[in-house]
Amino acid sequence: MKNCLYNNMYKKELGFLVLYAIAFYAFIIQRSLLLSRDHYRKLPGLRPGWLFHLGFSDASDAQWRNFRGNLPILTLVLTIFTALANMSRSYFHLKAKGMSIVWLFISMVYLLYLHGACIIFILSIAAANFLLTKIFARTKYFPWALWVYNIFFLLCNRVYKGYSFTLFGQRWAYLDHFRGTFRWHICFNFVVLRMISFGYDYHLAQQDSCFDQKRHIQRCCICKSGKICNYVLQERSVQSKNLKFSIYLCYLVYAPLYIAGPIISFNAFASQLDAPQKNNSRRDIAWYGLRWVFTLFLMELITHMFYYNAFAISGLWRHLSPMDIFIIGYGILNFMWLKFSLIWRYFRFWSLVSGIETPENMPRCINNCYNLESFWKNWHASFNKWIVRYMYIPLGGSQRKLLNIWVIFTFVAIWHDLEWKLLSWAWLTCLFFIPELLVKSASNTFQVENAFGEFVFRELSAFAGAITITCLMVANLVGYVIGPSGINWLISQFLSKEGLPILGGMLISFYVGTKLMFHIHAAKERRK
Repeated sequence: MKNCLYNNMYKKELGFLVLYAIAFYAFIIQRSLLLSRDHYRKLPGLRPGWLFHLGFSDASDAQWRNFRGNLPILTLVLTIFTALANMSRSYFHLKAKGMSIVWLFISMVYLLYLHGACIIFILSIAAANFLLTKIFARTKYFPWALWVYNIFFLLCNRVYKGYSFTLFGQRWAYLDHFRGTFRWHICFNFVVLRMISFGYDYHLAQQDSCFDQKRHIQRCCICKSGKICNYVLQERSVQSKNLKFSIYLCYLVYAPLYIAGPIISFNAFASQLDAPQKNNSRRDIAWYGLRWVFTLFLMELITHMFYYNAFAISGLWRHLSPMDIFIIGYGILNFMWLKFSLIWRYFRFWSLVSGIETPENMPRCINNCYNLESFWKNWHASFNKWIVRYMYIPLGGSQRKLLNIWVIFTFVAIWHDLEWKLLSWAWLTCLFFIPELLVKSASNTFQVENAFGEFVFRELSAFAGAITITCLMVANLVGYVIGPSGINWLISQFLSKEGLPILGGMLISFYVGTKLMFHIHAAKERRK
């Protein structure tokens, strides 16, 4: 009887949550359309649209504009390069060393177009990193030397903006006229991650492995199904014959993943270069590509209807009501998620077609995360896996979690760029992390003894989720949109007489959203 009553309440709650969510998004869409229609004349970066005669399209984001504008040439390059590499593998029966030479040739042609003569800088820094690894990898202080070397060049590349050839003498000045079409030091951030990965994987290969593959397979649903998960690929050391300079350099400049990732460890890359991935069939890959095309159409629809990024760039949203500020801020974060999702999945698709499977960078929608830990595991997820392997565990793992997050997020901010707003984003995120970690630690020791206790715990968790989502919005808007100077303005807007009811409405909406996520998670658990 009690179970039946509970199920009825559960269904009624779910029905209310779904209706609220529909009403919430209907209001957001209606208000966003109105804002875009009323202010489009004052917004920069709008271009004539092509979709359903909707007027204009928001092309104010430089990263998205460049990616979208270069899609035709990228797709042509993708087709030619992939066909060349796959035919070479099939015809000559190539393994890791042979494929590394094929992809190295292809990738160097790609880099010459992108960076011109600046590939000299890339090859010089990469070669020195390889020598550092080969000479000192067996020493106990090698990890420190590896990190110092790579952070040094990460900072120098930014400070000197990719260097000028005149630094090495006037006779080399003519090379500054052949710097390619894309700034090399921007892409080199990803190369730094790969150089650290190679060095660390090589260092660990010289030691006795503590990875128990049989035990892992018993607990991993992917490995149980006969596939090989990314964790096994990265933990399983590659054979010594695959620790060659050609394979190392191929890993650093591998064309499909060079510009934007996703990030994959050296071990996982080298093993799949030797034997192409079999986890995804041709049908799976084709379906992945079709889903990407659908997502691109969704992005086109959104940028034609809502001008969120143009509002942010113009600064016009600072003069709007707190309600409109919330709507635009929320819209910007969803736009950013969709943009990065499209970019990363495009290059992941290219890599899959070429036989290399990488972790999915956006496995979960931004609107389906209600705590900081799950958010960062699902936003740039491959980078998160890299951080866990090469930073979090070496720094002490969960035993020093409260200290580790400060080191990790500071590095992530510096890795992105040398800007105060990114450091502000990193340190704000760490501040918001502390109460969540303390609450999680306390809740792990808390035992629910009855239905009422379970109800109270669930309600408190939903309220905590609402606060966390709000903190995430603030941290990301500070880091990527308004900067640290805009914190006071943002807080003052929502603590004003007009803003307090909007803040209350935000928390209620996020509370409802968190409870809806609880239902989604429960439904997934029941399917297992």
